[in-house]
Amino acid sequence: MMLRIPCLLSPDEVRQCRQALESADWQDGRITAGPLAAQVKSNLQLPLDSPTGKAMGDLILDRLGRNPLFMSAALPLKVLPPRFNRYEGGATYGNHIDNALFTIPGTAIKVRSDVSTTVFFSEPGEYEGGELIVEDTFGQQSVKLAAGDAILYPGTSLHRVNPVTRGTRHASFFWTQSLVASAEKRRLLFDLDQQIQQLTARHPQEPSLSALSGTYHNLLRMWSQT
Repeated sequence: MMLRIPCLLSPDEVRQCRQALESADWQDGRITAGPLAAQVKSNLQLPLDSPTGKAMGDLILDRLGRNPLFMSAALPLKVLPPRFNRYEGGATYGNHIDNALFTIPGTAIKVRSDVSTTVFFSEPGEYEGGELIVEDTFGQQSVKLAAGDAILYPGTSLHRVNPVTRGTRHASFFWTQSLVASAEKRRLLFDLDQQIQQLTARHPQEPSLSALSGTYHNLLRMWSQT
């Protein structure tokens, strides 16, 4: 499933991050790519140990932890610290599937890439091209969101970033290991959770809410991997 999270970051937060990104020291993005991905990757990234990247990453993780849509859809167990990239002057990243496992820098902790997330920092009108193209069971989707918005999609998806032919595209990207490894089961839990929330808002005294909530938590208990 693909899910847009609007306004994950406020306009002021986007503005502060943009200022930091525009003055940051960048490196060749191929440094963090595997042998196959490096053949189709042409962009810039912040170094993994960048203090600027860590500060912005902490902000993103804080906002995600407070976002009910993200928590419901991703059911996070572990989240890789956010990374940051820059595309300009024809930069692109061709079709690829992300690594199954990533190591949190400076640790031996592995994160399975169940859910991919991209947070946009550039407005769509500020650059041409740069669409995130995702291909999965839901077909091919083209994503180019407002600054501060995020998109979630399966880590198993084939995807690419089209060449940026004008302007600059700044974004953050990272992966979440979910409590529930199966994308299909996560989708069922998400749909059930959303229906429970809507029913609660409309009919808070509905007697069946307790049973529905119990079913949700029993499914989560049965499917979760901790």
